Amino acid sequence: MTAWLDRVKWDAQGLVPVIVQERDTGDVLMFAWMNREALQKTAELGRAVYYSRSRARLWYKGEESGHVQLVHEIRLDCDDDVVLLRVTQLGHEPGIACHTGRHSCFFQRLDVQRGVWQTVDPVLKDPQVIYR
Repeated sequence: MTAWLDRVKWDAQGLVPVIVQERDTGDVLMFAWMNREALQKTAELGRAVYYSRSRARLWYKGEESGHVQLVHEIRLDCDDDVVLLRVTQLGHEPGIACHTGRHSCFFQRLDVQRGVWQTVDPVLKDPQVIYR
């Protein structure tokens, strides 16, 4: 029943990039990595499980923060080398996906005229309160 995993083009480290999109808003929440086990567990549990390169282990989204991602769809791109998860972000309203306490990890926008990155989305919850 896991032959579908063979279709994924894993990189040299056995990983695949994952884009996470909020189903209801279309917001891109974050980017992460999965290994074969993480993708299989995500499909089995209906909950996002990633591979943490810094910790060298599976990372169940929300295991520390409580900000769990309920997975509605798992999609594979045309080259079979990028996964898209369509999720509902749980644990806070509005949902917090970023470890900085923001809705999305993509909270910095380039001001082309000035050549600087600007923070454009607010912190919804202090990360020191989230990660005690």
